[in-house]
Amino acid sequence: MRAILYVGHGTRLKKGADEAIQFLETTKSYVETEIQETAFLELVEPDILEGVAKCVNQGATHISVVPILLLTAQHANEDIPAEIKIAKERYPHVTFSTGRPFGIHPALIETVYERIVEQQVPINADAEVLLIGRGSSDIAVVRDMARISEQLKETYGFREVKSCFLYGAGPSFDQTLVELRSKQTKQVFIVPYLLFSGLLSVGIEKRIRSLDLDSSSVILCNHLGYNEKVRNVLLERVQEVI
Repeated sequence: MRAILYVGHGTRLKKGADEAIQFLETTKSYVETEIQETAFLELVEPDILEGVAKCVNQGATHISVVPILLLTAQHANEDIPAEIKIAKERYPHVTFSTGRPFGIHPALIETVYERIVEQQVPINADAEVLLIGRGSSDIAVVRDMARISEQLKETYGFREVKSCFLYGAGPSFDQTLVELRSKQTKQVFIVPYLLFSGLLSVGIEKRIRSLDLDSSSVILCNHLGYNEKVRNVLLERVQEVI
């Protein structure tokens, strides 16, 4: 019997965890698989091995693991495979397959643009966009964010789209904000390239406020969130793995 185990990131902020759980619960109705469970990489229960156990206890003999991650980095390349390796040892009669993170996808780039438009601020001809990624030590994340930035620029005609990161490799968020404050930018939209509400998104807002940037020219947008476009990307990844 086949099962799907959705694996979210996890957050200390209850609101963010609730958003992820609600999103996945509503998504399950689109998937014709009897056994569907949710687990998290960290900070929220159940963890991956507990999620696997729930699937096995319901009779699963093949478990498709679907990461709810925007980009491929350490979590997808190392952390999830390490947990699955343990699961294989515990349940040798069960086979596992692992899906891809969301990756670079037109629907997510459209969602970024929606977050800008919903601010109901006229977009100037020389408007710029700053995407804020979670960050990783994996240089592939920097490369992928650069590609996302370029596609957003080309698709919607922004003068410039840049990316920075809260930690890890690539341009740092703090340094980018300092540079933003010192330059005469007429209009810049800041979009957290994050799926859920969490302490990171709260920290972004506090940091921007602390610099006392002109709110009429520096506009902080909402994070991506879980909309229909995001759900469709997830459903694509589910279909790939099953």
